[in-house]
Amino acid sequence: KGMTSPQRILFPPEEICLDWQQRQRPGAGLRNLGSTCYINVILQCLTYTPPLANYLLSCEHSRLCCQQDFCMMCIMEVHVRKVLHSSTSAIWPRAVIRDLKFIGEDFEPDKAGDAFEFLYCALKAMHRACLRGNSNLDIFSQTTTIIHQIFGGFLKSRVICLRCQAVSDSYKAFLHVLLDIKEASSLTAALEDLVTPKELDGKNCFQCRKCEKKTPVSKRITGHHEPKVFTVCLERAADHTGKKINTFVEYPEYLDLRPYMSNTAGEPLLYSLYAIVVHSGDTCLDGHFFCYTKASNGLWYKMDDESVDNCGIHTVLRQQAYLLFYAR
Repeated sequence: KGMTSPQRILFPPEEICLDWQQRQRPGAGLRNLGSTCYINVILQCLTYTPPLANYLLSCEHSRLCCQQDFCMMCIMEVHVRKVLHSSTSAIWPRAVIRDLKFIGEDFEPDKAGDAFEFLYCALKAMHRACLRGNSNLDIFSQTTTIIHQIFGGFLKSRVICLRCQAVSDSYKAFLHVLLDIKEASSLTAALEDLVTPKELDGKNCFQCRKCEKKTPVSKRITGHHEPKVFTVCLERAADHTGKKINTFVEYPEYLDLRPYMSNTAGEPLLYSLYAIVVHSGDTCLDGHFFCYTKASNGLWYKMDDESVDNCGIHTVLRQQAYLLFYAR
């Protein structure tokens, strides 16, 4: 409602299976090829994203792909199959490392990187691979790839002129949400702050079409269309110097997104935590990444490069999380 409908649906959302189609023990760990822990954690979190893994294991993309050079979807197909079907305890993610420069031009195997930045670039690369051969699509049709159908949603920005009360709505697609945690003790508090209306004046005034000049406004951001997988980055960078916010931010195993939507009435929008990424280190510019993921057998595992160790949900919920992955 309120948004332009896509002219073409690239992947029908009803064909996405949210639950695991194959249940098994956890797959292999990933060997560190220098300074690649930030890559390993994202590869593991994506591997244990049920709707994405189901699609990649079906090999539907590679059967139709005509790309001769780099294709992130084909690379991920091979990687996920290799991890989940491996008979060894750890594998080398060589294909991903080999094509690292095509995923993000600043990534290098022997240089430390940021897990959120790699997630952003990996999802974009997969999305681009799904758009190949579909030129001249309108912007809303471009958000109907399998990647957007799984990870994507829409945010609604409502701006109200404080002089004439004119209302202006705009919509923006997202694959993940960044949350300010400087004053938040919990994920729900950070989400509440995100959707709280903010008054903007002075240099932050908006151009009101009705008043025909810049005026003070009230701006509110809400979720307008919910994703199937809700991915959150808790911004731990205090500033541009690399200083890190080390405070513990509480996050639940089950999350209801309904209170943060444009329409707060209706059935709860319930999500279940299935993966988290943790950064250990005194600053954001150094340290180590590891993750916790929920395998298809319903059990949680700590995945720290090549090691994969069983753990309980209470351990998972006590971490200083950096990235959180929730599935409907």
